[in-house]
Amino acid sequence: MLTVSQVTKSFAGRVLFEDVSLQVNRGDRIGLVGPNGAGKSTLFSLILGEASPDVGKIAIEKSANIGFLPQETAAAGDETVLELAMSISTELVAAQQVIKRHETGIDGKDDEAYHAALHVFDEHGGWQLEPKAKRILAGLAFRESDFERPARALSGGWIMRAHLARLLVMEPDLLLLDEPTNHLDLESLGWFQEYLENYPGAILMISHDREFLNALAGSIVEIANAKLLRYRGNWDSYIEQRAAREEQQLSAYKNQQKEIASLQLFADRFRAKASKASQAQSKLKQIDRMEKIAAPTAQAKTIKFRFPQPPRSGLRAITLKNVRHAYDSLVVYDLLNFEAERGQKTVLVGPNGAGKSTLLKLVAGVLPVQSGERELGHNVRVGYFSQHRVEMLDVRQTVLESVLDVSEPVPEQTARTVLGSFLFRGDDVFKTVGVLSGGEKSRLALVKLLLHPPNLLLMDEPTTHLDVGSIDALIGALEQYEGTLIFISHDVHFIRAIARSVLHINGGQLTPYAGDYQYYLDKSKATSARAALTAGPSLTNAQPAAPRATADGSAPGMREVKQQRRAEAEVRKSLAKVRRENEHRVRELEMKIAALEGQQRELMSELENPAAYEPGGRAAAANRELTAVSGELARLTVEWEKATAELSAA
Repeated sequence: MLTVSQVTKSFAGRVLFEDVSLQVNRGDRIGLVGPNGAGKSTLFSLILGEASPDVGKIAIEKSANIGFLPQETAAAGDETVLELAMSISTELVAAQQVIKRHETGIDGKDDEAYHAALHVFDEHGGWQLEPKAKRILAGLAFRESDFERPARALSGGWIMRAHLARLLVMEPDLLLLDEPTNHLDLESLGWFQEYLENYPGAILMISHDREFLNALAGSIVEIANAKLLRYRGNWDSYIEQRAAREEQQLSAYKNQQKEIASLQLFADRFRAKASKASQAQSKLKQIDRMEKIAAPTAQAKTIKFRFPQPPRSGLRAITLKNVRHAYDSLVVYDLLNFEAERGQKTVLVGPNGAGKSTLLKLVAGVLPVQSGERELGHNVRVGYFSQHRVEMLDVRQTVLESVLDVSEPVPEQTARTVLGSFLFRGDDVFKTVGVLSGGEKSRLALVKLLLHPPNLLLMDEPTTHLDVGSIDALIGALEQYEGTLIFISHDVHFIRAIARSVLHINGGQLTPYAGDYQYYLDKSKATSARAALTAGPSLTNAQPAAPRATADGSAPGMREVKQQRRAEAEVRKSLAKVRRENEHRVRELEMKIAALEGQQRELMSELENPAAYEPGGRAAAANRELTAVSGELARLTVEWEKATAELSAA
């Protein structure tokens, strides 16, 4: 479907690709990896035709169409969210606009234009697209009330989700995704990952999420030293194969160097001796004729240096006592008790809407305590890193000036080294903050926090906008960190590396697990490491919360505790069973609908073939089958909408 043939491409005097080739076939799932600046985005630009190769060519199958999701920015106008999700072609968009203007009375009674637009809408399958778009928007966490909202009223992250929905509705033959998980919450990510597992087209994706690549990738293409190296298998398989390949290359290189040294030694010793001169010359020619094995280039190592450490706090870093917090009539916490001690590194897990971010904001002081008490421990200084921290940056400063503008600045060389680890390299440090993208500002805020760390560090999705090398640098910094860390993340690799305890949150209840993420997985009997991040009610074999976390603040007797736990366990078990049944029904319906949509496409394709209308052709039979399939599809779509509503209620 896509063939990259012997392509060479230079940019600003630097060779990004030299004589590279790549074949992408239908159904391929390819992860594109490499350090920042290696050329991943340039390769996408070449495939999309936005840039041209200096040498070589890129061929795309004539009938194939390509869909592209950029990493950060995508346009949105006056169209509604649903209209944006359905805008799979310019003709369909124009038809939608005419229909909308006519039905709202803006165009008066231009019936001819209206009927022409209806015809175009019908030709493009608009009636089938709407239920599909609604299903996909729901999977990406849009509420039904969002469908008719103007897209421009959404935040940047939600606009990106709407564009992702548009691509999934469009179902291009080749899907190019640039960090698609950046703007998704955990439950949307789980849905998206499952959706892509059954996607009919080919996928070429850039991602820093190792769990995502492990689940989806059938091969990994690494950009290294201006070459494309393809490895079969997922991320973990790629890491193993790359290490084995480097070891083999190093061994072959060393053996060849020994041979060359031996031949050169013979030539050097005997070239001046008449009787051996011809042999010496033969050895030199033998060296010249050898196909030289290149010295293996060592993979970029995570930069190791000592980060500044915060001042030591008291043993108790933060305490929340009988705290209540509600958003209007929605009560998130009532009589909440929480405590964190010096040196803890805790990850918050639980379903969407359970209150993870709310707890983090209450601890940070970003949300005021509505009732109850918030007590900071002795000498505690709080730092809160969120995706909205960028407003604290001075847009007039350069990147380097911003990092050095702290009460206790680090040496400039240290600052530039850390900035390099987080993708600010070379002259990037002299850019003004005002011209940075949202992701760049987020990384800069993270660097400032690490170079002047508080002793109570609160982080909400800190790995977003970081590449694999930068995530490893962040892990290195947080492994050294001596303060108290509480964080939320959907990056399983990051969580495994950092978390030393887990706090499960659900329905305003906190369940602590006094062990790392693997301990939590074992105790909660999770089906997968990713699914466990948004798991519902925790199991009763979890470590119990401290007695102080009772509704009235008093310590109950053991009998009352056991009775309460048994009652709660029965309720949780019942709710979990209902939810599982609903989830199974929704998945079952989605699979049936996907199969019917496939049949619908095949039948429509068959009817577009003139041979179907020749004597003995299948036109009549195919029309009957299409009518039956469309009817069944409409029925199942109604059933799916009802099932998803019941699932939300559950």
